[in-house]
Parts: sequence; structure tokens; C-alpha cells
Amino acid sequence: MLADIFGYDKYSEITSEHAIRGTYCDLATKIDGVLQLLIEVKAIGIDLKEPHVKQAVDYAANQGVEWVVLTNGLNWRIYKVTFAKPISAEVVIEIDFHTLNWKNGKDVESVYLFCKEGWIKSVLGEYHSQKQAISPYFIGAMLLTDSVLQVMRRELRRLFPDIKIEIEEIQSVLTSDVMKREVMEGEKADEARKKIARTLNKVIKEKASKKEDSSVDASDDTATGSVEVTAAELPAIDPVE
Repeated sequence: MLADIFGYDKYSEITSEHAIRGTYCDLATKIDGVLQLLIEVKAIGIDLKEPHVKQAVDYAANQGVEWVVLTNGLNWRIYKVTFAKPISAEVVIEIDFHTLNWKNGKDVESVYLFCKEGWIKSVLGEYHSQKQAISPYFIGAMLLTDSVLQVMRRELRRLFPDIKIEIEEIQSVLTSDVMKREVMEGEKADEARKKIARTLNKVIKEKASKKEDSSVDASDDTATGSVEVTAAELPAIDPVE
């Protein structure tokens, strides 16, 4: 399948029994001699379960590879490995060849993500980034940033000009009544807040750098450069008492 469907050269780009620190991963793909993907293969008919995933992720962690595939021949799951403490992995996409419809555009696009051509064009990474950007965790974290809350308050004041509305009240309604608790708690929610904080800090530093280049007022430069956002400043809800 790797050669006939996904387009890899079976002689130069597919390695069987890839050695990893004294053990072996079933298959691996290489492009221009560089290891790209580890593939753990189970027998057809075997359900893919959590222990199988852990085994594949352990291989990836030992090899420093970000992408692993777990398959039983019919079901193909591709995981993105995150090298943090602890190491984790998330399913990016799954294909079931038993139900695959080649006339369906989305099904064909899913297969393309696995293909050599798609890998060369980095479409899998782009797909993962897009999926991450519109995940409930990132959208939830973004809704609770100060800039978005400010916009909400402004629009609400336009609708109700005679009513005093505070940002804290909007935040409380979002966390208590609008957003699901699982979107705001746990590792994925924390990761989303940290990523947003890093992005905001990058924007702040870029703006500060531009102002410093054009400003002649040292005090203004100092004030501008002192702003920094941390993940802790992005609101998270307290545990249930």
C-alpha cells in the first residue's frame, strides 16, 4: 500500500524492521535519506488500542520523529508527537479503507495527506496547524484573552448603552454558562493558553522594536518594552469545590 497507493519507492523510501535502540519498528519511510515517518503495523482485524499507540509513540520518542502511523491495513491513524513532559501524541487524521469513498473529495484529500507527494509539500503539517487553530481549546482560550473580551464589551455597550458592563462579568458568563469545562481545563487547554501567550509576546516585542527604532524618547522606549504576557494571565477556571 505504501508503494501502490501512497507513492513511496519500495526500494529506497520504505524500510522494514527499522532499528530503534535495540528494538524494531515495523516500517519507516524516508525521503532523500531522511527519516520522516514511523509505522507500527498490526494484523488485519485487530482493533487499534491505546497500548498499540503507546508502543508507536515510544518508538517515535526514541528516534526523535514527530509523526507516527498506527495501522492494521484497513485503518490508518497518523499521530503528531509532542516532545514535552510527558511526551504525548494526538490523532491528526484517520482513514478507514473499508468505508473510503474515492468519489468523495474529502476522502481523497485525507489519503493525499499520507502520500509522498503530500509529505513533500508539507500538507500534513499545514493540516495539523489548521486543525489546531480551530480546535475548541484554542478558540476557548482566545475568547478569554483581554483583547477579545474588550471587543465583546464594546459591542454589548452598543446594544445596551445605558448598562454598565465589566470585562469580569463577561468572562464569568463565558466560563460559567457558555463554554464547556473540558475546553478550559487539562493539558490541551494549558497548551493553547501558552501558545497564545507566546504569540502575543512576539507581537508585543515586534511592536516595541519598531517603536524603539523610530523613537527618540528613552522613557517611552522603556515603558513600551516592559509589557509581557504569560499563560497565567490568560484566564482559567477554578476547580469545582
